[in-house]
Amino acid sequence: MPIDPSVALGAELPEVTFSWTASDVALYHLAVGAAADPMDAAGLAYVHDSAPKVLPTFATVAPSFHATEPPKVSFPGVDIDLAKVVHGSQQVTVHRPIPADGKATTRTRIAELQDKGAAAVIVQESVTTSDEDGQPLWTSRSSIFAKGEGGFGGERGSSAKVDYPDRAPDHRLRATTLPQQALLYRLCGDRNPLHSDPDFAKGAGFPRPILHGLCSYGTVCRTVTDALLDGDVGAVGDFAASFAGIVFPGETLNVNVWEDGARLLITATVAERDDAPALGNVVLTRA
Repeated sequence: MPIDPSVALGAELPEVTFSWTASDVALYHLAVGAAADPMDAAGLAYVHDSAPKVLPTFATVAPSFHATEPPKVSFPGVDIDLAKVVHGSQQVTVHRPIPADGKATTRTRIAELQDKGAAAVIVQESVTTSDEDGQPLWTSRSSIFAKGEGGFGGERGSSAKVDYPDRAPDHRLRATTLPQQALLYRLCGDRNPLHSDPDFAKGAGFPRPILHGLCSYGTVCRTVTDALLDGDVGAVGDFAASFAGIVFPGETLNVNVWEDGARLLITATVAERDDAPALGNVVLTRA
């Protein structure tokens, strides 16, 4: 079914009520590379049995953490084959520290539809509130890029780009992923076979399963938080990125960071492929 902007734009998706535990938080952190050194107390704080600290990027998996089926791209006015879809961008703004366990409700709407001609970009905006006190916990904004689904007569839209300083990075960091990283991350609720099924990945145009974009997103956030914010997850107020390329499990990310007042401007590239782009337009804004 082609995209019907008269139905899709502004449509409210069914609200989702969900809960999470300290064990869920610990698994997510392991899936984005935390606690790689079991003797490092700072890393172990991410997997504490009763009250681990919580990266803001946990917000990207919390509502669907216990999903066991592949996601479907089926919304009001939108029905797209999953094999045509890649994640375009992600932003999370936390309104207060995310607790190690809790219950919350997410309400989502289709905020934008962009017609790129050969492709479509669908932008969703979600607000998550605590069921305990009804106050906002976080707001997220994400886009998906659907190949072959453009031409529906919508606005082309614009793409926000970060102006990086014309100088060498202030910090150069590295983050190594595991060969089985995607298989670990999929236990956080994203069962898209693109990340686990070699035949599905080949059908989607990739030589082998690729790492979830949101795994790279969380890995970079954790790496920068650990190295430059003394591991203080509460120092992260907003984290936004666009997905500029693919990462294969087991590859190493070169993470470059520029200081810009309250912001850290970041890029992530793949070391093994001559610094092929992975994440771009990455901005971490301090709380």
